[in-house]
Amino acid sequence: MKHTKLILAAILVLVLNSCKSDDSEEYQALQTKQITNLYAPADIRDFTTGQIIEENEFVYFSFKQEGIVAQNEAWDIAFKGTTIIVNSGIHGNTQAAATVVTGTFSDITEIPNVNDLKTDTDIINAIPTGSGNGWYNYDPATHAITPIPGRILLIKTNDGKYAKMEILSYYKDATTTPTTDDYSYYTFNYIYQDNGSTKF
Repeated sequence: MKHTKLILAAILVLVLNSCKSDDSEEYQALQTKQITNLYAPADIRDFTTGQIIEENEFVYFSFKQEGIVAQNEAWDIAFKGTTIIVNSGIHGNTQAAATVVTGTFSDITEIPNVNDLKTDTDIINAIPTGSGNGWYNYDPATHAITPIPGRILLIKTNDGKYAKMEILSYYKDATTTPTTDDYSYYTFNYIYQDNGSTKF
């Protein structure tokens, strides 16, 4: 009997250590990552007529690849100026989707409802543009673009995984005194959950 108890105790220790190891690996996999100075310039317009005089391409991003990818690769979201699109709806043919929620990056630990994640349409993008509508405010006096504190982007990737993202700055090197050459440089934090779980 004593021998059996010792065996059971040894098995329990092994199981607990295995769980700790798994937890540690998951924790390491879900560390916050940061992208700095992702340059995604908007189209250049004639401010008198509003006409586009120089069109720029979207910059495509993959959470799985942890960076910029080509348009013909498996991208999740793409940037152009203050516009962010997802790889679905009118902009792609995958299952990518997104929504903007209010909360802190650390406190949002899961996707509350996957049905809240939307695709882009002709009427509105899943991540809305315009001051106060999505992730940023625009100051017409200074022309400054500033991320709205507490606006978090929840994203379903092109292959059905999930990510959360917080935009920290729209200016090169996250400067607080930008010049006319400093804008359209994204700095953001994100966490990518690669196992299909909606929890981060």
